[in-house]
Parts: sequence; structure tokens; C-alpha cells
Amino acid sequence: MKVAFATDDGNRVNAHFGQSPMFAVYNVTKSGATLVELRKLPAVLNQDEAGKIDSRLDTVSDCTLIFIMQIGASAAARVTRRKIMPVKVPFGSPIDDQLKRLVEMLQGKPPMWLAKVLRAEEAGESEGGEANGTHG
Repeated sequence: MKVAFATDDGNRVNAHFGQSPMFAVYNVTKSGATLVELRKLPAVLNQDEAGKIDSRLDTVSDCTLIFIMQIGASAAARVTRRKIMPVKVPFGSPIDDQLKRLVEMLQGKPPMWLAKVLRAEEAGESEGGEANGTHG
């Protein structure tokens, strides 16, 4: 599954969803995690809140989880409607630590929230070949 991290340096989760300048996207499996890419958001002057949310949603639309420091209620609702699970972590959490925890969860018995996300992803893959983030 693909996982995104709201970051300004590519190393730590240190950004609010609506203000994050980029997302570090990783492919995570039971055997480990690999960086897919750093997806930088273009700077848009005078962009309204809905526009900020939309541009960020488009950037992470193929991800299953998004690790953030904070997310507003309306943005969280829109993220979950796209079948992406927002995960709040403490400011400055190292991305490597979050990846390690996630891989350990996948190797063991995942918590209920993660098991549910994985089942939804598997259902999406079996329906149309491969889950591509264009649900709904």
C-alpha cells in the first residue's frame, strides 16, 4: 500500500495537511518500506481553503494512509471520503520510525483500524485489477 507523510523536509512528519509543502510517499509491505517519491505542491498565491485541500487530495489520491501533524475537520471528512485514512502523529515524528511501526503492525496482528483499511484496499484491487485511488 502507498502511504503519504506531510512534511517540509522529507524526514519528519512536521506539517499540517492544509499547509504541507510536500508529501513523502512510500510503498509499504510486510517486508519493508521504500520511498516512491517526494511530491511537492506548487505554490499558489491567494488559493482558498477548498483549493488547498483539493490540491493536496489530488497529490495523495493513490495513498491508503496519510500521516499528518494536524488536519481540520472539513479536510478530514474529505480525505476519508476518498478512502484515505488520516493518521495524526506528534510534531516532528521521524518518518522512518512511523514506517518501522507500520511494517511491524503489518507483520503481526494489525490493529482494527489498519485491518479495516487493508480489507478495503484488497476489495478495491480485486474489483478492478489494481487499486488506483479513484474510488467513488
